[in-house]
Amino acid sequence: MKKFTLRIAVCCLLLSIVSVQQSQGNSVANLQTIMSSNAKLEKLSDGLKFTEGPVWHPLGFLLFSDIPANTIYKWTTDGKISTYRRPAGNPNGNTFDRERRLITAEHNRRLVRTEKNGQITVLAERYQGKRLNSPNDVVVKSDGSIYFTDPPYGISQEKEELGFYGIYRLKPDGSLTLLNKDMVRPNGLAFSPDEKKLYVSDSEKGHIRVFEVNSNGTLTNTKVFAELTGPKDKGVPDGMKVDIQGNIYCSGSEGVWIFSPTGQFLGKILVPEVVTNLAWGNKDYKTLYITAGQGIYRIRLLVAGVSTLPEVSR
Repeated sequence: MKKFTLRIAVCCLLLSIVSVQQSQGNSVANLQTIMSSNAKLEKLSDGLKFTEGPVWHPLGFLLFSDIPANTIYKWTTDGKISTYRRPAGNPNGNTFDRERRLITAEHNRRLVRTEKNGQITVLAERYQGKRLNSPNDVVVKSDGSIYFTDPPYGISQEKEELGFYGIYRLKPDGSLTLLNKDMVRPNGLAFSPDEKKLYVSDSEKGHIRVFEVNSNGTLTNTKVFAELTGPKDKGVPDGMKVDIQGNIYCSGSEGVWIFSPTGQFLGKILVPEVVTNLAWGNKDYKTLYITAGQGIYRIRLLVAGVSTLPEVSR
C-alpha cells in the first residue's frame, strides 16, 4: 500500500447550526439531544479532487473515494492518507458486507467487491443484458442483500442503455432485481434502524423519498419524506446516514441536514464545501465523517449512528 503526504489542514471550525424548529414530544429527539452546543467541525484533509463514499472500518480507519482520481484512499487517525486501491473504477459509494469485504459502486458501470486478498469480484454490471448506468451509492441489509442506486452521473447520455435510473437489490444468490425506476436521479440511500424503511435521495427533485421494505426485500408505499431547498451550487440531496434513534442525516445545500424519524427538520450542520456523503465512525460510532468538495471533515455527536456492521455498534 503506497503511502504519500497530502496537504493536511487540521483545523477546528466553529460549528454553525440552523434550527428552524424544534421537535415536540418525548418520542422524537430534538437537536440538543443529538449535538452538544460546543461541538466543532474539524477539517481532516484537503488537496483532493472530489471526495465521496466514506466508510469506517472497525479496525480504526476511514476509507473514502476520490472519483476523478480513480482512487480509494485510507485515512488513519494519525492524519496520514495512503492509497487503498488504484485504479478503482472511478469509485463512488462504499460500504461493507457481512464479512467485512468492501462493496463499491463504480462510475465505470459496475458494482464490485474487494476480496480480503485484494482481488476484485464484479457483482453486477448488467440488468437484463443491458449495461448499468453509473452505480452511485450502496447499502447492505442484515440478510446480506445489497441495495444500490444507478443514476447516470458517470456517463454521457448517448452511452445509456437502460432508459431509466433504478434502485436495485442484489440477493446473496447473485440475482439482481429492479425495485424502482420512477425516481429522476436516485442517489444516496439508507435503511431505518429496524430496516423496515429505506430512504433514498433524489438529487434532481431536491427531496428524500421513503419506501416501506417488504419481508421479501421489495419496496412499496413510497412517499416524499422531506424537501431540501436552497441553492444547488451549495449542495443537493446526496449521501445520507441514520442514527440509532432513527434520525436521518443527509447532504444538502450548505451542509448536512438533520431530520427526525417523522420528517421534521431539526437543524443543519454548516460545512464550507459542498457535502457529498457521510459515515459514522470511531469505536462508539458517535463521530460523523463528512466528504465535501476536496476535503474530509468530522464532528462529534451525542447519538451513535447505525454502523455498516450493525454488530459493532449495538
